[in-house]
Amino acid sequence: MDKPHKRLKAWESGMDLVLKVYNLTGRFPLQEQYGLTSQLRRAAVSIPANIAEGAARRSRKEFIQFLHISQGSLSELDTHLELANRLGYLPSEHRNALEVEMVTVDKMISGLIKHQKGARGKVSSDM
Repeated sequence: MDKPHKRLKAWESGMDLVLKVYNLTGRFPLQEQYGLTSQLRRAAVSIPANIAEGAARRSRKEFIQFLHISQGSLSELDTHLELANRLGYLPSEHRNALEVEMVTVDKMISGLIKHQKGARGKVSSDM
């Protein structure tokens, strides 16, 4: 089975972000296990998952739609991280480091969208 998403830098960076979110949320209070911890992890996982699902689609339009959904998940993750910071669960230095990574992933996804809009033929995973 061909897995074109594994050739995408945006997917790989998204996966790295997921691992960091899992690591940091493992330190959250136990009472947040089914609340904020779960929401943060789901939003983070959604980023590379939607890139992968979109890359498996046959049409460029569908791929681009899934890339936009990934960007929406980045915004959701940002909101949950801000809340975790304000609640005192996530130190500002960790929040800021994740913010830098999220901006990088967002730029990669934006570049991929631009590339897909300019390309012809089948979905391209050359980025």
